[in-house]
Amino acid sequence: MARKPRPMTLAEARRRAIAAQRLDAAAPFGAGPDAVRAAVEHLGYVQIDTINVIERSHHHILWSRIPAYRRADLAAALSAERTVFEYWAHALAYIPTRDLRFFLPAMAAHKAAPHRWFGSVSPAELRAIVARVRREGPLSIRDIDEERVAKDHLWASRKPSKRALELAFFAGLLTVSARAGMVKTYELPERHFGWDRRPRPASDRQILDYLLDRALRAQGVVALDSICYMDAPRKPAMAELIEARVRRRRLLPVALDGTAKPHWITPEAAAAPLPEDGPVHLLSPFDPLVIQRKRLAQLFAHDHRFEAYVPAAKRVLGYFALPVLVGDRIAAAIDAKADRAAGKLLVQKWTWLDGPRDGDKAAIEEALERFVAFQLGD
Repeated sequence: MARKPRPMTLAEARRRAIAAQRLDAAAPFGAGPDAVRAAVEHLGYVQIDTINVIERSHHHILWSRIPAYRRADLAAALSAERTVFEYWAHALAYIPTRDLRFFLPAMAAHKAAPHRWFGSVSPAELRAIVARVRREGPLSIRDIDEERVAKDHLWASRKPSKRALELAFFAGLLTVSARAGMVKTYELPERHFGWDRRPRPASDRQILDYLLDRALRAQGVVALDSICYMDAPRKPAMAELIEARVRRRRLLPVALDGTAKPHWITPEAAAAPLPEDGPVHLLSPFDPLVIQRKRLAQLFAHDHRFEAYVPAAKRVLGYFALPVLVGDRIAAAIDAKADRAAGKLLVQKWTWLDGPRDGDKAAIEEALERFVAFQLGD
C-alpha cells in the first residue's frame, strides 16, 4: 500500500535545507584542517571555481561554515592530511578521500573512452606523462618546458602537455597532490595516498546508495532532480532505489507546497525540531545551497542570475552577485569586488530581494565586516 505523503510547507523545507547545509549554526565544524575534512564530508563536495574577483568559491564555501577558516587549512587537508582530494562531482570539486572508491568507476570510464576534449592526446603521450611523474616525482604544468602552441579553446593551455596531464587526472592515473591558486601539482595516486593496493571500486548499486545518502544529508528534503543534479541518466535507477527505501520506511514521501513533484525526507530528519535563525551569510553563487538554481527558486523564491558572462548592460544583480541569507530568506544580493592593492572590498551594487525588514541592513553590514576580514586575511 502506497504511503500517504507528509504535507510540508515551503517555510519548513527552507529551514530543513538550511540546517542540512549547516548554515544555521555559528561554527558547526570547529576549526583547522579537521574542520575542512568534516565540512567536505558532510556536504559531499565543495565546488572549485577559477573566478577570483573576490576569494575563490572553494575558500568562500568553507569560510561560510568555518568562521575561523584559513586557506592553509584546505592546503593541509589536501596535501598533508590527505583527507580530501580533487575530482569531478557535477563540476571540479574537493571530495572526501573516504568517498574516493565511489569515483573509481568514473575514472576507469574516462581511461577507456576519453572525452572528445582529449582527442588530441595519444596513448603514447598519456603513458609518457605518467612515466615522467613516476620517474621525477610531483609535477605541475609549470615544470614542463616545451614549445607553446596557439590555443584552440578559451580554456585550453598553450602547453600541449596540459591535456595529457588532465586526461591522466580524469582517468585516475594521476591525482592532484597540491594546488597554488589554480596551478595544480600532480602525483601518482598510490604515492600520494600511501596505498599498498588500489581501493576496490564501488558497484553501481553502492554508488546509487552513496549519491542518495549524500543528498539526504546535505539537502534535507530531496527531489529526484536535486539528487541527480547534472546526472540525469541515473534518474530511473535512483527512482527505483527511492521507492525501495519508501517501502522499507527508510524514506518518507513529502507533498511540498506549490509543486506536484515528489519529494522525500528521512524519518529522523522529519522528526528533528525546526532550527532557529542562524548567522547572516553572504553566500558564494557556487555555494551548494545556491548552485541548484531551480531548487533555490522553488524554496526561496529567488531566481539567482550568475552574470559574470552576461554583457554589462544586461546585468541585473551585477558581475558576481552574492545571495545574502538572513534567517530563512534570500534578503538581498550584493555584487562585491576585492581591491587587493588598496586593501578594500568594493560593494558594486546592493539589490534588495526580500526586504529590507527591521534590522536587515545592520545585520548585513555586520556580516560584510566579517566578510572583508576573510577576503583580506591570510
